[in-house]
Amino acid sequence: MKVPKRASLGAQRPCRSLSVSCQHRRIGQPNVTLYSGSVWLRHLRPSSEPIAATGGLVTLRLTVIGTGYLGATHAACMAELGFEVLGVDVDKEKIDSLSRGELPIHEPGLPELLRKHTESGRLRFTTSFEEAGAFGDVHFIAVGTPQRAGEHAADMTYVDASVAAIARAATKDSLIVGKSTVPVGSARRLKGLVADESPDGVTVNFAWNPEFLREGFAVEDTLRPDRLVIGVDSDAAEATLREVYADAISRDTPFITTDFETAELVKVAANAFLATKISFINAFSEVTETVGGNIRTLADAIGLDARIGRRFLNAGIGFGGGCLPKDIRALQARVSELGLDSTMRFLNEVDEVNLRRRDRAVHVAETLLGALEGKRVAVLGVAFKPNSDDVRDSPALDVAARLFNSGADVSVYDPAANANAAKRYPRLNYVDSMETAVADADLVMLLTEWSEFVISDPTELGAMVAHKRMFDGRNVLDHEKWNAAGWDIVSLGHKSELLELAAANQRVTQHWE
Repeated sequence: MKVPKRASLGAQRPCRSLSVSCQHRRIGQPNVTLYSGSVWLRHLRPSSEPIAATGGLVTLRLTVIGTGYLGATHAACMAELGFEVLGVDVDKEKIDSLSRGELPIHEPGLPELLRKHTESGRLRFTTSFEEAGAFGDVHFIAVGTPQRAGEHAADMTYVDASVAAIARAATKDSLIVGKSTVPVGSARRLKGLVADESPDGVTVNFAWNPEFLREGFAVEDTLRPDRLVIGVDSDAAEATLREVYADAISRDTPFITTDFETAELVKVAANAFLATKISFINAFSEVTETVGGNIRTLADAIGLDARIGRRFLNAGIGFGGGCLPKDIRALQARVSELGLDSTMRFLNEVDEVNLRRRDRAVHVAETLLGALEGKRVAVLGVAFKPNSDDVRDSPALDVAARLFNSGADVSVYDPAANANAAKRYPRLNYVDSMETAVADADLVMLLTEWSEFVISDPTELGAMVAHKRMFDGRNVLDHEKWNAAGWDIVSLGHKSELLELAAANQRVTQHWE
């Protein structure tokens, strides 16, 4: 094993527990208050200001290892900021597609950036780690960390392989920066891997810089982040990342410098908190469905408490996607490995509440329709959230598939996710418009809150369906408006006389049978 090398641009030093810098250059900008042991940040996001690409002033060259959702977004946005960027992936078909300016994912604003910078030559793609090692001053690791087969723990295969490959390929002093979501303790281990694999005479520093992207808003979140968090153990690594993120820092973006472990935990802690908040309101929706009450008003009232806030207090069929479900399970697995079995046990209940909402949606359909065999059900939306084509662990797609498996004739329409959903559940009937989906439907189920569904005209849709029954799985429709148009509407978190009557009728029918 080689002896780890010292940074060429700055001495190694014990990392301070937390430091925050935020430059204020505009009149009226709120201050950042730093307390001992914690940070209270009041930050005005200047979204009206244009992003200024720095063009020829940028000297660092960047590589992004992994060109999936995170990697493609990061690469294109860094090019927009003026950097020369090289995207790296072992999938040649993906590399060829990206090189042509073709994006395999749905993300607003990203196709335009990709085409702009592949055409200008500022953004290129390759399958060669050797080319990347010679090109880059900073190498971002943006590969996936899926769950291990048959387990909840994160699979670090892709991260380990990428870090080792780019460290071996480095031909000049450089910095490797992890962005993937990983189990705490990974960064420190990977730093040792970098020291083992990097060539003699070449100094390769290491840092961790978690991403906080929201699907559907990833370009905005990359160009105008709410905060930047870096885990480093050298002044050289911090200085390099300050240069990379100079534009955001100049816009008063909070820049938090900490150790590896804290940087790793920031991402999983944020996701665990958001998942808990969603399941919290969904647990209360189970109560209001039983005793009565208005779950929206309850959420509004809770959300007015500044300590809580209204965001993510939306009762419905629950969360999904490639992050929250995976990350809370991986976190539980990791703390169990650390001997802290009971520490995150509450996340089991967060997960269970979330999955019960899917059961409830299927139960509503069965109650309203009786036996599902041969009944026509229109499913509006199968992406896990609007403005995305991501169907990973999508509650909407799960519900649609379960209805189909129970014998229902399911027609699915999603503005962006039909193709991805068809790869997972090809037997569903995917159609190209909302009108086609609802034609002659016995029940319409709104499962992803795309705007075109939320603003749809109940009178117009009412003329197309066989029966005016609507399940509002996201609590986004105006019930009074739909009731006035003759619809029976049911949503999670609201006690329903219609459901009670339907259930009673089923019990009577079953008794006489």
